[in-house]
Amino acid sequence: MKRLIIALFIFIGYTGIAQISFEGIVKDSVGTPLELANVVAMNKATQSMESYGFTNDKGRFKLTLEKNTTYTIQVSYIGMSGEDDEIKTAEDNIYKEYTLKPDNALDEVEITYEMPVQVQGDTIVYNADSFKNGSERKLEDVLEKLPGVEINQDGQIEVEGKVVNKLMVNGKDFFDGDTKLATKNIPSNAVDKIQVLRNYAEVGQLRNVTNNSDNVALNIKLKEGKENFWFGNVTGGAGYASSEEGLYLFQPKLFYYDPEFTFNFIGDINNIGEVVLTPRDLRGFGGGFRAPSSSSGTNLNLGDNSLSFLTSQNNAISIENSLAASNFSWAVNPTFDVSGFAIFNSTLLNSKQRTIKQYTDSDLGIPNELTEQTSEERSNQGLIKLSAAYKPNYNNQLDYDILGRVSNDKQVQNLMSSVLGNTYQKDEGTPFSINQNLNYYYTLDEDNIFALEVQHLLKDEDPFYNALIEDKDSYDATAASLGLDQNQQNYNVAQDRRIKSNQLDAKLDYYLILNPKSNLNLTLGTIFSKQQFDSRLFQFLDGGSEFNPTPTFNDGLATNNIEYNFRDNYLAAHYRFRTGKFTITPGFSLHSYGNKNEQFGVSYSEDFFRVLPDFESRIQIKNNESLTFRYAMQNQFTDVTKLARGIVYNNFSSIQFGEPELQNALAHNLSLLYSSFNLFNYTNVFARLSYSKNIDRIRNITFFENVITTNTFFNSSFADESATAFGRVQRTFGALRASLNVSFNYNKSNQFVDTRRSIFRSFNQSYTPSLRSNFRKAPNFNLRYYYRINSTDQGTNSTTFYTNAPSLEIDAYLWDSVTLKTDYTYTNQRLKDGNSDDFQTWNASLAYRKNRDAKWEFELVATNLLDIDSKLTNTSTTLYVSESRIFIQPRLITFRARYEL
Repeated sequence: MKRLIIALFIFIGYTGIAQISFEGIVKDSVGTPLELANVVAMNKATQSMESYGFTNDKGRFKLTLEKNTTYTIQVSYIGMSGEDDEIKTAEDNIYKEYTLKPDNALDEVEITYEMPVQVQGDTIVYNADSFKNGSERKLEDVLEKLPGVEINQDGQIEVEGKVVNKLMVNGKDFFDGDTKLATKNIPSNAVDKIQVLRNYAEVGQLRNVTNNSDNVALNIKLKEGKENFWFGNVTGGAGYASSEEGLYLFQPKLFYYDPEFTFNFIGDINNIGEVVLTPRDLRGFGGGFRAPSSSSGTNLNLGDNSLSFLTSQNNAISIENSLAASNFSWAVNPTFDVSGFAIFNSTLLNSKQRTIKQYTDSDLGIPNELTEQTSEERSNQGLIKLSAAYKPNYNNQLDYDILGRVSNDKQVQNLMSSVLGNTYQKDEGTPFSINQNLNYYYTLDEDNIFALEVQHLLKDEDPFYNALIEDKDSYDATAASLGLDQNQQNYNVAQDRRIKSNQLDAKLDYYLILNPKSNLNLTLGTIFSKQQFDSRLFQFLDGGSEFNPTPTFNDGLATNNIEYNFRDNYLAAHYRFRTGKFTITPGFSLHSYGNKNEQFGVSYSEDFFRVLPDFESRIQIKNNESLTFRYAMQNQFTDVTKLARGIVYNNFSSIQFGEPELQNALAHNLSLLYSSFNLFNYTNVFARLSYSKNIDRIRNITFFENVITTNTFFNSSFADESATAFGRVQRTFGALRASLNVSFNYNKSNQFVDTRRSIFRSFNQSYTPSLRSNFRKAPNFNLRYYYRINSTDQGTNSTTFYTNAPSLEIDAYLWDSVTLKTDYTYTNQRLKDGNSDDFQTWNASLAYRKNRDAKWEFELVATNLLDIDSKLTNTSTTLYVSESRIFIQPRLITFRARYEL
């Protein structure tokens, strides 16, 4: 690894020595500098574009050229006559000035080149072919090479530090804008242009009256010839695993586009762990829905009572996955569009994990615990959505969406604990939900706009949990507190739960445009929510019959039967105005809250008013440079399970009792965001600072019996605080792109254990420098180093973990037919003044196709070449420090054949 890094730096240094700088100024006939003029250097011998750039606000440009080479320089600017020039480089840098004259001809100027990057107002257009070298196979491979674009660890696309929340193909939503499905499946050879739509507005009527500075969308323009017929690919494969298990893979990806109708189908059946959408991804697949009250200042948590899967695809020893996903859009006529999608996903995961847990509070007297856990998790999930949009004219738009979701999930675990012995656990659930959305936008005249948004959610969850505790003696004290029958060979405890949620969220916005630089927004909104929670704790006896704890046990708290009603009626006002470089939006919302829960024949209710202020100020320093400050006060309300007085049996070692009189929590949130995308020197800078303070937070008190916890809840006057900082600097030097990501996270929280309060502080920091190349012919690399420090402090107890993870990726397109890709990561994790451990991952692939246009491609893919059986992770919480060894998939080798349609 060391030798390879040294060789890369020698190569980089050599390429830098063989280049010179070509700088200058572009201005108009009266000497005014022209910003964003195009300057292109064409190699005269090869007739290929070798370098390009834009002028800054002072008209300056700077290109990097090869020595002793002849170039044709083309300078152009919209509305000006272009200028061609010929230069010959030698050993010294070159400086030249260009003066462009107004173009009096109305005909379009013939352009003999295509700029790799163009700026058209708020839109950045990347010419995809300018960034390809032949090794790309899917959209993700192209996006990673674009300046200012990143694929983060969650697979999301980021542009200038902002997560892309919508992706379209030829202007049509791709699975309602989901970016992960697009990046992993759209073939790269179909992509012509990638349009980054900054300040994107879903509704054109609201573009000039709403703040869209955080909204970024991508539109993928297909190449000519990819319309009006099917394109895509079909991949099939088989292979061998070091565990001697047979491997299989079948992935059809089919696409059809024409101006009126589009259809996409993505299929995937494999047992090699290449999961496009995990169960967690599907759970968060929102289908484009956003609550109307999301910016009102009210945060109502309906809870998530579906199975909390333990394993991710990177932490499993075996994975089987089946996916079928289709999406369509149909322009019925110029005013009416219909679209939708359907997704079915089935995943089976097997995992194994060994953990050593050490509790940091010595006063608790809790023994260290060694656990070994194996689990099998199966998830079958289905989603279907239909949408209709009616827009008879610019002044009227009506949208309707309905999304249905259903799951059948099961999880079986076997846990061996050095403290509690062996426990067999089973979780099951078949939740479903239906979400509907109705929006109507009406422009009365040029000064008055109305927007109605209504959303209804119906959700039904039915989790079932069962634990068979074989070491009876270790659980006797807990069994007594639960009212169980203790005259059994072991404890076989179960709980049925049923949570029904019904919520209506609606608002009416009125926008009054006062003048070209200011507008007033008035909002009338409401949230009505009803949740019902029923649960029953029971025990399977040795003979197979059921035993219910007696009704007199703990005032009947072995069951729950609660109805929780919540109401929020609010009125909000915001005034938005621009002055110079500033856009300022002060505002507030006035809320009338009411909540009521009934359980065990007793009713608890509260009604109150609250004013929640918010403020935003945005400074547009330059066209591509801005600074934004935000402040918002937020009211937070909990879900029904934390209000329930009866037992909530989360699992055999985690028991919960709610508090019916819990009140809301109040939070102050501040953030500062800086963004700059400089096309003159291709420097992209993004920084975000945020601070949050939670007042009257809902807390839990934890009581221990060995390693078994019982939690109760209360409102606390002690405030928690958190602060985060993130920064990214990215700079392109010809075919090289360097970047540095830095993040800091500080948290201060109040912890209550056995009625004792302690202050828990954590400080996490990470640094990630990287250097990647994008040569058109030479092999490319991505060199990255990840360094992280996790520190926690709780009085006299403190812990610090260090993580070092250098990595190298190489891809090469050789002889116009062979593609070689490999990636290697070395990870070392160390506890300060404690143990240190490391593991390595190495993957590689070799593909052959006769030429770029060949229909068939054959590929050999190997993962975990070193056949590492496990990896190490360290965790530090307010209560304990743990070290876990997670067992992973063995070495997998597959042979694949891909056919391009």
